Amino acid sequence: MDLENQKRIMEFAEKYGNDDLIVVLGGGEAEASGLAAETVSTGDPTFAGPLAGVSLGLKAYHIFELKDMVDASVYDEQISMMEMVLEVDEIVEEIKTYRK
Repeated sequence: MDLENQKRIMEFAEKYGNDDLIVVLGGGEAEASGLAAETVSTGDPTFAGPLAGVSLGLKAYHIFELKDMVDASVYDEQISMMEMVLEVDEIVEEIKTYRK
């Protein structure tokens, strides 16, 4: 997760609190998605960004997990193609490990 996004997420958490805030990810790789989920939950493991050592405790979900909550036509137009070519189960399982 780049430094600017870390900063924005930290600002949202400060402004709105952690209880009702989630992070929706859309990465195409399990490892990268897991790293982003870890960053927003327990802090930046690379210690390179604003969330280094900062545990926000936020829950992260991949957009694939929220399919039923998105308008079907929008999901079909924007996401369904990626769902066919990516390792969906692997990505989702990696992200879930940081919500447990």
